[in-house]
Amino acid sequence: MAEKIRPELLSFLTASELPLRILVVESLVYLPELRAMFPAAALYAVAAEADRFERPEVSGLGVQFLELDYLAEPLPYGPEFFDYIISDLTLEQAGNPQDIAAGFSHFLKQTGAFLTSFRNIRHWSVVQELMDGHYYQVVARLYAKPEFEKLLYASYYKDVRVRAQRRAAPEGVLDHLVAAGFDNTHDDLEVEYWLVYAARSMPELSLLKSFYTAEQRKELSRLLHRIEYDVDTAAQVAAFWAFYTRVQLFPDYAANFVKEACFHPAWFYRHLFASSDAAQRATVREMLQAAQNAARSEEEAQMLTELSKKLGDEEGQA
Repeated sequence: MAEKIRPELLSFLTASELPLRILVVESLVYLPELRAMFPAAALYAVAAEADRFERPEVSGLGVQFLELDYLAEPLPYGPEFFDYIISDLTLEQAGNPQDIAAGFSHFLKQTGAFLTSFRNIRHWSVVQELMDGHYYQVVARLYAKPEFEKLLYASYYKDVRVRAQRRAAPEGVLDHLVAAGFDNTHDDLEVEYWLVYAARSMPELSLLKSFYTAEQRKELSRLLHRIEYDVDTAAQVAAFWAFYTRVQLFPDYAANFVKEACFHPAWFYRHLFASSDAAQRATVREMLQAAQNAARSEEEAQMLTELSKKLGDEEGQA
């Protein structure tokens, strides 16, 4: 029989004093360490058996407990309520795993993540049982890594990362399986469980979304697009700089937001530069430098370098 999974999902997280909202589903073993890592966090826990809430190890932690079977009943929280939802082996017992995974994403903030795990159907112990004509996981749904990743991407997660939790095979077992035709890429025949961090946004967008409110990001996006497409440009540039000052934007953030929001960033920079005063143009040059530093390809870096030079030449000729 497979060994019990080691509760290691919190290895994905970094302790902080932030007032986060964190939900633990069934895996109450994480609560004491969560409280130590996040003393200012609001902790919530859901479990089907309420007597588990009375155990000494989880009492006195300031957790809001709720008796509920997450496989049968919807969670009673608002949309985009949690920073993290944490639960080992969450989808193994689900008859509709994509519904559960997508449902959890509904409760996560745009910057949030779902931390879970799953038993690897390719682990040597499972494969050996199947070769012997047995399958003991009758009420559980087991996955291979590519299958689980596809499930999460189809459930509105944008960035999925995994870590291996291994249990070595007895001597000779792997040689026997490989000889029988089983591929052992990255030694995954010895991965008993995969630990998973599934974020609602790509890392770059998650960082952008963490600085300012949704309303501020929406206003900024609208201004950028109107400047990009030369719509009432002088008025929109004035509004952009007023917004820039009001919310205390800074060049690196503005450049990264342009990168993610604008389809034609060169158009945006040209229009912004042309309608800005000397002090504002200095900030535009800082934005372009930040964009060059963050360029993901030689082509992008070259485009930004040439644009910066061209804007400088045009300013000198004015």
